[in-house]
Order: sequence, then C-alpha cells, then structure tokens
Amino acid sequence: MSFLAIPWVYWTIVAIYAATVLGLAGIIVSENRNPLKSLAWVTVLLTFPIGGLILYIFFGRSIKNTRMISRRKKRALKRLEEKATLRPDGAEPEVVAHSNTQLAMMAADISDSRFIPDSGIEIFTSGKEKFESLMADIRAARKCVSMQYYIFEDDELGQRMADLLIEKARQGVAVRVIYDDIGSIGVSRRFFKRMAREGVQIHPFFRVAFPPFATRINWRNHRKIVAIDGRIGYIGGMNIASRYISGNKKFPVWRDTHLRVTGPGVAALRYSFAVDWSFMGQPLDLDSESAGHPQCVPAGSDQAGSRHNTLPASVQLVTSGPTDRWSNVELILLKAIGAARKRVWIQTPYFLPPESMLRALQTAALARVDVRVMMPQRSDSAILTYASRSYISECLRAGMKFYLFSAGMLHSKVVIVDDDFSSVGSANIDFRSFEHNFESNLMIYGTEVNSELRRLFSDDMSRSLRLRLQVWARRPLHHKAAESIMRLLSPVL
Repeated sequence: MSFLAIPWVYWTIVAIYAATVLGLAGIIVSENRNPLKSLAWVTVLLTFPIGGLILYIFFGRSIKNTRMISRRKKRALKRLEEKATLRPDGAEPEVVAHSNTQLAMMAADISDSRFIPDSGIEIFTSGKEKFESLMADIRAARKCVSMQYYIFEDDELGQRMADLLIEKARQGVAVRVIYDDIGSIGVSRRFFKRMAREGVQIHPFFRVAFPPFATRINWRNHRKIVAIDGRIGYIGGMNIASRYISGNKKFPVWRDTHLRVTGPGVAALRYSFAVDWSFMGQPLDLDSESAGHPQCVPAGSDQAGSRHNTLPASVQLVTSGPTDRWSNVELILLKAIGAARKRVWIQTPYFLPPESMLRALQTAALARVDVRVMMPQRSDSAILTYASRSYISECLRAGMKFYLFSAGMLHSKVVIVDDDFSSVGSANIDFRSFEHNFESNLMIYGTEVNSELRRLFSDDMSRSLRLRLQVWARRPLHHKAAESIMRLLSPVL
C-alpha cells in the first residue's frame, strides 16, 4: 500500500492545496484591484488550480507600496537634487504658469518629481547620431558615468560601448551600469563579467534565478537613463543595440526618439538612477562625490555648454513602477489629455491603452481635439501588433486619426499636447508600461521642444499610411478574429 493511498494523507494534501488556492483567491480579492483583473485571476485559479497557481506566482503578485529606498537615503538624495536645481540666486524654481500649473503640481505630488526650469534639450531620432553624441560625452567624463538600459546587447555597438566604459573605469572614472535581466536575457554572462573584471560596477535589475527571484520575472526595469558628471544626461526609448543604427533583418530602420539633457534637469536623472541602484542592494556613499549617487560636480558648475540644436525647457522626470501607489506616468498623461484644447499627438510602438486612457482619447477626439496616434505598420511582436490593432476601429469612429509607420519599426514613445507640453521617455501606451514595468518619462514644458517634436511627427506622417474607417473595416475576417483574441491577453502582455 503506497503512502498516498492512505486516505488521511490524501485528504490532508487535498485540503492544504485547496486552502492555498482559496487563500490566494482571497488575497487577490482583498487587494481591491481592477475587478476585471481580479475576477480573471480568481477564475484561472479555480478552473486550473495547478497551472493557475504557477502563473499567479510568476505574473500575478503585487508589490505596490514597496519601499525602494529608505527614508534616510531618500532625504539625503533629495537634498542633493534640490541643491543642484536651485536658481543661481538660491531661490526655489517657480512652477509653470496658466494651463500647466495643475499638471506640474500633480506630478510633484504623486511621484515626488521636482519641477526644474532652465534645462536644455536636444532631440535625437537617429540612433547613429544619438550614440555618437553619448559616446563622445562619456569619453569626456571626468568623475562618474551612471548608465541604465533595459537592453544591453552583445553586438557591435554593445562591444564598442563596453570597451569605452572599461577604458573610463581604468582612468579612475566611477562607472555604474544597470541592465534588466529579462531585457538582456539573450546576452552571455561573459559579456557583463568582462566589464565587471575591468572595474565597471555592473548589476542586473531583478536577476531571474531559481528559486529566489523567479517570482520577479513579470517586473522589468524598462528605463533608459544616463547621467555623466552631473552635467549631461540622456533619456528616451533607445536601448544599446546596433539595430538602432543599422536596422536588422526584419526592419531596415528602427525609428526612435531620445533626448540629451543639460543643465539642472540632469539632477533628476541622477536621482532616479540612485534609487534603482540602492533598490538592487548596492551601497550609496552619500558623502563622496565619486560614489553611489554622486553630486559629481558642485551645483552651479559647468553645465556642459550649449549646442546649436539645444532647446530651452522646464522639465519634470516622472518615474513609475509596480512599487508605486499610483500609475504615475499614466495619470500625468491622462491629466494632460483631459486638459487638451488643440491637439494630442502620440507615437507608440504598441497601443494597448487601459480603459481610462482609451476613453480619455476618445473623449478628446469627440470634443474636436486633433487626436493622432502613430504606431508601426508591423511591430517586432506579431501578438502585440494584432492586439494593438483591435482598438483602431472604435477610435476611428470617435474621430481619432491613425497612422501606420511603414518605413520600419517605430519604437518612439512621444506624447505632444497643445503647444507647450510634451512627454518623451520609456513608457509605451500599454498595460505593461503603466502597471508592471519600471518606467521614466521626461515631462517637458516649453513651446520650442513641442514645436520641434510636432515637426518630426509631421515628417513621420509622410512615411506612414493613414487609416480610413471604411477601408479598415474591409480587412480580412481572420485578421479581425486574431485581433479580438489577442486583445483578451492585452492586460498581461
């Protein structure tokens, strides 16, 4: 007689398992999430107990309100940021006037993001130009380079970047790198170990190793941030990969948007990097200019000069992630869209908006705001392409305009509202970016940056197919079926 054949053993195991499943279902309900998502998880757990339990462990857990950094360290880092962003006379910066005042104050309240005037913005849409500029700035670094990317490929560009970082580390520059373990999962560990051996402080964000961190696979650090000597910063949508320069087999062009930031706005990028660095358990030497989240150069020092294509702007860095109480980036964009009077122009590689975002865009269009959405005609994911297209028909009926970029892969994450507000960063218009990923977007208050982004958007329209409702409605039936099926998966894609 086998052990499991003993009745009391069998029923004990069944009872424990049932209690586990029902307990998890109770936890899901008690978290007061979106009712549809809660109901979906409860249904999966009750219908497929074993598979549902595994899926929930990997993809269903919540880490909201998890503290990323101690209060003591946060206060110390905030003091450094504030010192670097004060006006030359020591006065606090004034928040923008009129239409964007509430938006700026909201961003400050929900994400603790400081409003920073007198910054400079240079816009890159060419990977070649962006990486040439970035590598030139790194070569000129004197004290510190803090770098964070979702993907750090071991290709031609990745090797060049690794060699440069090693060179700067040998020169005594403090070089710190964060890469996402899932985003760079196809890269050999030898590639990163070589940099570590040569003095580069490099660490993965949420290393996926069994068993301890397997449950973190759903939370990805999608940010792309660089801060150099406290004087120069970069933020946007480009990862470190050669495809942004020369394309790949699938797409001859990878069109993206990235920013070079100078002036006091760089302090916000340094602060964001420091929080993530600390969250991964890395020490911060707050008393040293060369360690952790360094001041690197004293406030008010050389601001990296001004280049002819640098535009003036006030900025706020809004970060968002699964540890935050609010979906910070989503709420800021919702506020901006709701206040729009002229236009809302969006570039995104994937368009899977939460219901609130979908209704906000439709409402704006119905109110005669010029709402335009541009996404790739074909993205790097067939599933996401079909899921994104499932929203087009109802948006067209509301008066929104849709453009499918046909010259390659559109990876840009840009939102343009009216004449003086823009957002550029890492967040896509989708569930994953708003709820599961660690993201960072630079909110920009300034007519000149807005005007230049509009010009670039218009240029991209000439390389895009505008969709018309009558034509779109005649697409093949099997495409419509695939879109509907993939849409069901949109909250977890």
